[in-house]
Amino acid sequence: MPYEITEGYVPGCIGRVVSLHAAYYSREVGFGLPFEARVAGEMAAFLQRLRTGRDGLWLARDEAGEIHGSIAIDAMHADGEGAHLRWFICSDATRGSGLGRQLLARAIAHCDALGFARIHLHTFAGLDAARHLYESHGFRLIQEQAGEQWGRVVNEQRFERDAAMRGHSH
Repeated sequence: MPYEITEGYVPGCIGRVVSLHAAYYSREVGFGLPFEARVAGEMAAFLQRLRTGRDGLWLARDEAGEIHGSIAIDAMHADGEGAHLRWFICSDATRGSGLGRQLLARAIAHCDALGFARIHLHTFAGLDAARHLYESHGFRLIQEQAGEQWGRVVNEQRFERDAAMRGHSH
């Protein structure tokens, strides 16, 4: 099934992206209400302050308009700590199809076009397919420590991609 990647808010996207995250992370790692509430609150706040031409939200939608993937760049602090890659997820139906790679490439191209010196993301150990995808696009692990910001203790990770890695993707 073909998926179209569009930029920007569409009605219902917050609920759908939160639902994708909640279902996946509940099933895979046991995250519950604290995680879902955090994703919903932070994504809603981001979209309310999104500045076109700086920030970005990309949604992968099927022919019926249903959202099957998302990725965002929150560039509010791009001049300091770098642009923040957030809410990157694909539906179970699309996992392994290359859709995630397309979404990630779109977000990185946005950052490179705007000349951001760095992109960073927060994740945790054990998401090996995602880690491989990040590393294949020039991200490197720069910090790892136990933490519970998502509602239970996991080995939290911070990955960064510097501007010097432009053009580095497989």
